[in-house]
Amino acid sequence: MTVRKFKIILDMIKFEHTIFALPFAIMSAFIASDGLPPMDTCGWILLAMVGARSCAMAFNRIVDAKIDGANPRTSMRAIPAGLITASSVWIFTAVSAALLVYSAYNLNSLAFALSPLALVITLGYSYTKRFTSLSHFWLGLSLSIAPIGAWIAVTSSLDWVPMLLGLSVLLWTAGFDIIYACQDFEFDRHNRLHSIPARFGIRRALWLSSALHLITVSILVGLAVFTNLGTLYLIGVGVVTLILIYEHVIVSPNDLSRVNVAFFTLNGMVSLVLSGLAVADLLV
Repeated sequence: MTVRKFKIILDMIKFEHTIFALPFAIMSAFIASDGLPPMDTCGWILLAMVGARSCAMAFNRIVDAKIDGANPRTSMRAIPAGLITASSVWIFTAVSAALLVYSAYNLNSLAFALSPLALVITLGYSYTKRFTSLSHFWLGLSLSIAPIGAWIAVTSSLDWVPMLLGLSVLLWTAGFDIIYACQDFEFDRHNRLHSIPARFGIRRALWLSSALHLITVSILVGLAVFTNLGTLYLIGVGVVTLILIYEHVIVSPNDLSRVNVAFFTLNGMVSLVLSGLAVADLLV
């Protein structure tokens, strides 16, 4: 694979958006260690995260190539636009999957044993909008693997604390993905694709998104009760709450022009602010 093709693929899968889930994995690793986790463990977690998301996104672009080509909003994505072949993306997908499994192998036996399940969940998301409007929650489940997997990487076991953090990630992700799906409301209905906006309408979808984010914040507050997270973390939760409120203020049924700001910029800030202050709280 040439450097040019590699750059096209990285742009196609929005590699920089690994930032959504990665900070939660780091946060979980620090909570599990009650401070700084081993550096080699952090390195393998990072590689596993990159492999998992890259594999899932590349697979999604292959599976959805025809749908993307028919949608005016996505018709210029690399595969439907002819910038790269599906075979090249398949190679990238396979290498990314191998990176996840190899990283899990270098962490511990439980992480390695569960790595195929992680692939099934993350790859399975690409098919969900063909048969269920709950696809947003499947995407959330895919991202929730990040904090759960990081906990397993550090402790070689599972606990309810990472499950609680994973649930917050699941609901947060489903909430912002519902907002993003509002852009394709008409296209999805016309092409019999399933989403919350397509099923219930944009106004109800945005209300559901708000409710999901309210529950997310409640879970994050509760997390402080059962861990060593303290003042700095709670400040982070407060900032995240303000960001989420702003996210819902700038998007309305009559104005979807700032959906990309809500989806990309603000949610990137959510993960960075929360994880950054949580880590700082555990280290000071």
